[in-house]
Amino acid sequence: MRSFTAYIEWDTETKLYVGIVPGIPGAHTQGATLDELQRNLREVLELCLEEYAGPIENLPRFIGLQQVEIAG
Repeated sequence: MRSFTAYIEWDTETKLYVGIVPGIPGAHTQGATLDELQRNLREVLELCLEEYAGPIENLPRFIGLQQVEIAG
């Protein structure tokens, strides 16, 4: 079993949580609650991995986050 890291945001327009698994094309979804988002992310990730033709070891791995400061 492999774990994947999802990036989660709150969309103020739709009032939904939005989740994206970086590096996995198509692995993004939304949910009204964090629990619903978790279920939806698991489902979409499983579907994306079914379509992926290469070895799972070649998929990107989460390393970390960095804050970037800009003027303004």
